[in-house]
Amino acid sequence: MKQILFPNNIQFWYETLRSMSHIAYGGADFGEVLSTAERITEGDFDSWYTEWAATADRVAGEADKALKAGHKVSARDGFLRASNYYRSAEFFLHGNPCDPRHVDAYDRSVECFKAAAALYTTPRIDPVEIPYENTTLPGYLYRVDDSGAPRPTLIMHNGFDGTAEEMHFFGAIAAVERGYNVLLFDGPGMPGPRHHQGLVFRPDWENVITPVIDFAGTIPDIDDTRIALLGLSMGGILAPRAAAFEHRLAAVIAVDGLYELGEVSVRNIPGPREEAERLLRADSAPELDAALEQLMTKDPISRWAFNHGMYVMGVDTPRAFSASYLDYTLADGIAEKIQCPTLVCDADADMFFKGQPEKLYDHLTCRKTLMLFTTEEGAGAHCHPGAMRLAAARILDWLDDTLDTTVTA
Repeated sequence: MKQILFPNNIQFWYETLRSMSHIAYGGADFGEVLSTAERITEGDFDSWYTEWAATADRVAGEADKALKAGHKVSARDGFLRASNYYRSAEFFLHGNPCDPRHVDAYDRSVECFKAAAALYTTPRIDPVEIPYENTTLPGYLYRVDDSGAPRPTLIMHNGFDGTAEEMHFFGAIAAVERGYNVLLFDGPGMPGPRHHQGLVFRPDWENVITPVIDFAGTIPDIDDTRIALLGLSMGGILAPRAAAFEHRLAAVIAVDGLYELGEVSVRNIPGPREEAERLLRADSAPELDAALEQLMTKDPISRWAFNHGMYVMGVDTPRAFSASYLDYTLADGIAEKIQCPTLVCDADADMFFKGQPEKLYDHLTCRKTLMLFTTEEGAGAHCHPGAMRLAAARILDWLDDTLDTTVTA
């Protein structure tokens, strides 16, 4: 898709398109996104934060006024948009973990989302704390109604850089409309646990999903024989990894599918892959360190990815972040362990992980589907921003058919 804004910075454009995509389920308004983007200096992370935070503050202020005046629907809608704008504001700030702005913006995003959630009557949206090791994971439980009848349930989580709250706009409301209860959560490495508990990503994601399913099993409204899992972006490797070892899942959805993140780490390192991996894991590799630092100065995607990656993996150098990716893989027979029906989504113009969905699909031995989204449909970018209604329809129709039921609200 043509970069309508930020023509020289594909990362800024992609994140703007991402915000636009949330218009479909109430997470943005076109004019608010456009006017904010026009004020931003291309490539300037501080400018990005300043302008998105200003828009978020204004929209949140209007929502507060609406709530005090008794206009609950207007307040709910405003809080939803403000939550998403605060999420966008802090997006590029993680290169400095001590920067208080990104924690403040994240907290404001959650505060606004919870304010919006409290104003819903249908569905009912309740914040939850999911027991996990010696702490808890933050999330939200969406109930279709108050009947208490057990319903099929979709567990959803984001990926490398997204929040549980953002999943409201990427499928949660769409699933509830189709009669599913929904359980959203942030796992280790994701914003809530990373900001406030210091938890970083871990590759053995089954040890995250198992306690989430255990928690779901305590809720009478959830039919524990029909629990599906959807992982978005980096969740496209985490969710299948969990399904390989956690066999209580009735289905798993990877949006978009990933097979091994190590391929991303080695693609800019010349020579055989074995040598590239050795250098990434070495105690010292000054030439590679210098090359990665230079890559960050030339490529906006690499600049952001390395900064954010060091933060969410809990490491100090671009090389250490790249080395951490080597552990995120479904190779060596892991993909083949998945038993439940699996949907692998693919985007024909994915600028991050081209070819990875097909690799995952080819290694699956379970009942499987590869679903391609195209640029012609407006859905060709990674995770299909700009085509949320289309993506939700296709993915959830697959889930209906896979669970052998068409659920109704």
